[in-house]
Amino acid sequence: MIVAMADALSRRLVPDELWALVEPLIPSFSPRPQGGGRAPVDDRAVFTAVVYVLTSGCAWRMLPPSFGVTVPTAHRRFTEWTQAGLWPRLHRAVLDELGSQGEIDWSRAVLDGASVRAKKGDP
Repeated sequence: MIVAMADALSRRLVPDELWALVEPLIPSFSPRPQGGGRAPVDDRAVFTAVVYVLTSGCAWRMLPPSFGVTVPTAHRRFTEWTQAGLWPRLHRAVLDELGSQGEIDWSRAVLDGASVRAKKGDP
């Protein structure tokens, strides 16, 4: 019962269509130079756990074990993926996908002036 609930939540958080966009963007795993350690955890499981933490407001330390990912693994991969630029690339991929499907009406887009720095000097 708990496994079925976890699977349903995982599929809702990261549906197959989203995973198809994410998977090619995730940096490849590189084993530790000194060797040893455990086998890498499935990228989709880790990504789903990270999405859960980011969208639920849950503290990392409270990540439910039903995701099959330890807290240190989830946080470490989140940090590695952030440093590798995964999130901006994923944002662009989602926008490109939605735009190609006609899901975004760019004529109604608004530029947020607060996020664009004004130029100094003469106009």
